[in-house]
Amino acid sequence: MTSESTSEATSGSLRRLLTASGAVFASAGVALSAYAAHAADIDARGSLQSAALIALLHGVALAALPRHAAHRTGLAALLMLALGTLLFSGTLVAAHAFGMPTRLAPFGGMLLILGWLVFAIDAIRR
Repeated sequence: MTSESTSEATSGSLRRLLTASGAVFASAGVALSAYAAHAADIDARGSLQSAALIALLHGVALAALPRHAAHRTGLAALLMLALGTLLFSGTLVAAHAFGMPTRLAPFGGMLLILGWLVFAIDAIRR
């Protein structure tokens, strides 16, 4: 196997992982939204709905966009979206479920913003 075919196999595996992660994020977003609307106390609803919205929207993006990442830059951008979603939504859910601080949520948000900007650069480079 040549280094080029190894790189293509790794890229294909990463694309599949990102797509599957997106589907998991999207399903978690739907479930979290239902929980926030029907079971969470009124004080937690806003932050849980924010976590659900970010997970759902970025999950759909991650499920759809990996095949459109033209270069490693695009895949790096999608990895930023995945990590940003985990940090943002995960931190808000952990704060609700375990009383943990939310100090990582802004870093997740910044990663999401940066990921979208890097993906735009990748799209322009196509």
